[in-house]
Amino acid sequence: MVRIGNIVIPESELVERFVRAAGPGGQNVNKVSTAVELRFDIAQSPLLPEPVRARLLARRDRRITADGVLVINAQTLRTQDRNREDARERLAAFIGQSLHAPKKRIPTRPTRGSKERRLAGKRERGTIKQGRSRTDWD
Repeated sequence: MVRIGNIVIPESELVERFVRAAGPGGQNVNKVSTAVELRFDIAQSPLLPEPVRARLLARRDRRITADGVLVINAQTLRTQDRNREDARERLAAFIGQSLHAPKKRIPTRPTRGSKERRLAGKRERGTIKQGRSRTDWD
């Protein structure tokens, strides 16, 4: 069971597959499946509120498949249990980012003083560059 704020995801919603981890690992690397592939179906989960589901599916993340399934691979730790915990923590963090709607940006205009300072800086740079191009030695 994974708890994210007021959302509780039961074990039946999560699909875990244990595979062999890549990289160095000594004698056990070819015998023990310590890496975890955690799958959570965002699109079909009845537990997620509709705004949260929409924000999750709208994210452009390579971990979300075309069918709306989130796939998390955890293989950095040495044991299967710790990789399971890591994958579940990453799932909670991923969903937790979409729990709150982002604030709508209020467009602002630059102040008159900031416009004048910007243009004065541009004029100053222009005069410096003009001064470099003068080759009138006569």
